[in-house]
Amino acid sequence: MQLQVSGRHLEITSAINEYVADKFTKLERHSNKISSVNTILSIDKLVHHAEATVRFDGGEVFATADCEDMYAAIDQLTDKLDRQIIKQKEKRIGRLHGNGSR
Repeated sequence: MQLQVSGRHLEITSAINEYVADKFTKLERHSNKISSVNTILSIDKLVHHAEATVRFDGGEVFATADCEDMYAAIDQLTDKLDRQIIKQKEKRIGRLHGNGSR
């Protein structure tokens, strides 16, 4: 998995980079076919924004999260992406097993 972390109006420290890498490796437990993750962290006055695009075999998902703390925004972001990846995986498995209207 290729992980790219960039910042707008924010310097990406090694602590933030390691935290993001740790959180996004947990996404691989639901889909081991993640090819790349592009994460953008930004600060707008007192609001911290985190957004990410996860590309994997069979599609891609995008999510954003806003919070007053950057680490909390990253946590919310990974939770959203985790739910989306599970949903995509369930859809794909459903299609393979013929579950659907005809």
